Amino acid sequence: MPRHAPSTRLLTHEVFNQPPDFAGRNLFASDPILSHWALREGGDWVGAPLAALGAELGREEVLAAGEEANRYPPELTVFDRYGRRIDEVRFHPSYHRLMDLAMEHRIHSIAWAEERPGAHVAHAALLALFSEVEQGTMCPISMTYASVPALRHQSEVAAQWVPKIVGGRYDAPLRPIAEKRGVTIGMAMTEKQGGSDVRANTTRAFRDGGAWRLVGHKWFCSAPMCDAFLTLAQTEAGLSCFLVPRIQPDGERNSLHVMRLKDKLGNKSNASSEIEYHDTHAVLLGEEGRGVSTIIEMVHHTRLDTIAGTIGIMRMALAQAHHHVANRRAFQKTLIDQPAMRAVVADLALEYEAAVALTLRVARAFSGTDEHERAFARLAVAVAKYWLTKRNPNFVYECMECHGGAGYVEESPLPRLFRESPLNAIWEGSGNVIALDILRTLHREPAAREAFAAEVMAARGQSAVLDAAMDDLFGLLKRIPAEADARRVAERMALVLQGALLVQGAPAAVSEAFIATRLGAEGGRSFGVLPAAADVAVILARVAA
Repeated sequence: MPRHAPSTRLLTHEVFNQPPDFAGRNLFASDPILSHWALREGGDWVGAPLAALGAELGREEVLAAGEEANRYPPELTVFDRYGRRIDEVRFHPSYHRLMDLAMEHRIHSIAWAEERPGAHVAHAALLALFSEVEQGTMCPISMTYASVPALRHQSEVAAQWVPKIVGGRYDAPLRPIAEKRGVTIGMAMTEKQGGSDVRANTTRAFRDGGAWRLVGHKWFCSAPMCDAFLTLAQTEAGLSCFLVPRIQPDGERNSLHVMRLKDKLGNKSNASSEIEYHDTHAVLLGEEGRGVSTIIEMVHHTRLDTIAGTIGIMRMALAQAHHHVANRRAFQKTLIDQPAMRAVVADLALEYEAAVALTLRVARAFSGTDEHERAFARLAVAVAKYWLTKRNPNFVYECMECHGGAGYVEESPLPRLFRESPLNAIWEGSGNVIALDILRTLHREPAAREAFAAEVMAARGQSAVLDAAMDDLFGLLKRIPAEADARRVAERMALVLQGALLVQGAPAAVSEAFIATRLGAEGGRSFGVLPAAADVAVILARVAA
């Protein structure tokens, strides 16, 4: 026996001073900010579907499915075992589970199924909630939602496809539409030589009786396992919009060739691809030669989803950061009780609340039935997309830093959120494209300019700093700004609009701190610089219920 046998077993260490598991919460009910603005902009009825989805998403199994769908990305299978071309993408089972959950909760269809005010608010808030858990599946969900206005340009097409969207459930295998419980719709616009300049497209369309045949390529086609795609091709009349089904009317697979899947920075669960049309069957949507005006309605609605997805990413990053600092001690204090950390999290909360307020106000405008609201939506969605998506990467990084090294390792959800954070700024028009769209809308659509001004002026007189910022902005807009000023205009419009919304709908502590830091030069160039008068306790109380 050893000379000095220990009487008890010695352990190297025990794990303590670490947060408990994050799972086991309702992601909607535990978010006072989203709850407040969703009900304010959408009406009380939106609370029930949001709470139901929030309960599902907070379960451990669903959070794990979001991680698995990205750990095991999709794979392209071009040929079957006998050499027949099938062009299929195979996904991890978690992807299919998430798609089924999303369509069960009607993220893709609630805006069209519920014919009442706030329907698009419900859609945007549901998509934001789901984006907290998994973002790649929201690409086909978003495009399916956004396809409905474009499909309605052709009544006989809409009669066949829209009921499979509005009342549809997830049905993954490629089959004739009549045999499916529901469908998903994708989009393929851009080409190698043009990118955002879609008028440079070279894909050609040729008449084939009552239908068309397409020949060409598309540089970006997300979700190639959708049942059909809206796409652009040149006819003798000019650039036109077409619907390309994966299965032809005769039941045979359409000649849509998936050339490769994109190896992206993030969004790994979503199979973005390059495709070629080889004498591919298609149906014309809208008027020949006016393809951009047809497909732009789909783009307009997907732009709403770029900002909804952004606030979902922001919320999960903030919730994870708050969960960590509220349950971790250092230097004899819980992190959230230390003044420097409180300032950082409070500043992040200001950014998130302003983003939610702007996103859901824009979503309410999508539900508007008068020209004033529609005009506001056309301009405000671009303003919001420009600003919110650009703020997102640094926001997520700051949340990551709240964790220290624990936030930088792949077991944490923060690296995946960080990789996801730039996408919505690039998808559906990158910064310069959106900023120039804003200038064009200001110049060409007086109704949109007037609707924006009216929205901002509703807050006149509630804050001297905000009033001064309004004056500066309207002075800038009196003349048509030069293209070089496009980003300055977009940024100032977004901040002034956020300030106006907050003074009318948020606690004074929130609106005053936001306006002081974003419009009154009392903030810093990084998060965590707040004026001494900021009521940090009130701001932090809105982070978690």
